[in-house]
Amino acid sequence: MIPDHIDVLKRRLTPLLKHGDLQDVILHIKDRKVVMLGEASHGTHEYYHWRAQITQELISKHGFHFVAVEGDWPSCQYLDRYVRSSNLDKLPFVHFARWPAWMWANEEVRDFTTWLKSHNHLKNEKPVGFHGLDVYSLFESIDAIFKTVGEIEPDLMAPLKEYYSCFASYRHDEKKYVKDLMRNYKGCRDEAVSALEELLEKNMTRSDNSLFDAIQNARVIKNAESYYRAMTDFEDSSWNVRDRHMLETLEALLRHYGPDAKAIVWAHNTHIGDYRATDMVLEGSINIGGLAREIFGERNVALVGFGSYQGSVIASPAWAGPVRVMNLPRGQSGSYEDLFHQVAYASGYKNYSLNFFKEDRSKLWAQSRGHRAVGVVYNPHHERGNYVSSKIAERYDSFLFFDESRALSPLKQEIDRSEIPETYPSGL
Repeated sequence: MIPDHIDVLKRRLTPLLKHGDLQDVILHIKDRKVVMLGEASHGTHEYYHWRAQITQELISKHGFHFVAVEGDWPSCQYLDRYVRSSNLDKLPFVHFARWPAWMWANEEVRDFTTWLKSHNHLKNEKPVGFHGLDVYSLFESIDAIFKTVGEIEPDLMAPLKEYYSCFASYRHDEKKYVKDLMRNYKGCRDEAVSALEELLEKNMTRSDNSLFDAIQNARVIKNAESYYRAMTDFEDSSWNVRDRHMLETLEALLRHYGPDAKAIVWAHNTHIGDYRATDMVLEGSINIGGLAREIFGERNVALVGFGSYQGSVIASPAWAGPVRVMNLPRGQSGSYEDLFHQVAYASGYKNYSLNFFKEDRSKLWAQSRGHRAVGVVYNPHHERGNYVSSKIAERYDSFLFFDESRALSPLKQEIDRSEIPETYPSGL
């Protein structure tokens, strides 16, 4: 006899066999101002592929204005210029050189940005943008801001270089800067804040994309300095600095695109799934998904999680290590991955979606269970620490489940392993 909760979920699921099967999820999320689409790893084909399919539908049919991803602002701006321009033909993935480059330099993202470029050129409307939310690009943002300000406001270059001269002696070495902070060096926080607030925001007179790009790079510099400073405290505060920066960037993008702007966010489940429905809240950790619900209201934000029971994944055994296809073990007994696997077996559908409603939060099957989160550094033989206790119907508005998933396809890429890696130190 099938247990009641499995029978309930079996009757509620929507099989995912083809693109058209996404309509049940689309109808559930399409009217929100912000839609966040997750992933249970940074290296799974199904998450990237189906996330892109949902995004294409939201852009082409429901008027969403930009995609913002868990990637560096300067690197993603090269992709933004590519999808907007009719002159640029070569995909600029060479600029994704920070390890783990496979997060964005992969065939799945290549296919999506190729589609987005085509969409933008077929529509006689404002182009849909592609932007980075993350905080790691301290020195890349300094380089980018010098280039932009030199072109649009050359009179500000001298005072700007004076502010950022504090960073010059580090010669693009973030690790050296962090080491100095650990020696109680005062760092360059005051200069980074002043460059943004006292120079650029007060004196830049333009209102176009170039000005926005310059101010955003200055915001990255200020918050990256805070992030690296928090890392030296050996606490979890760096996670909160990072996610607050992501939210700040999202809010800035929404203002830039206008009062009716609608945003799509791509990031790991641990960032987009409401932290208040997990044991993160006990540790004092927040994330962009929960903060967005608090600020914009739950009715204006949709959080969509992804997960799988078994298969393969792209990851590495060590920081800045080799890129490998790894085995993804079966989900642990009692976890949501295990529950959804049982539903897949009972229904005969290996891939499916589920929508959640407020009344689901009190259901027994939606109470706290482990939910797998795979980082860029991964050991399949030591999985116990990779499960986040979660109340799934409270953490997400919808969930896409794949009983057996496979690794995504990285592009061949030159990687700079001397920089502090993206997602460090959490791996997520």
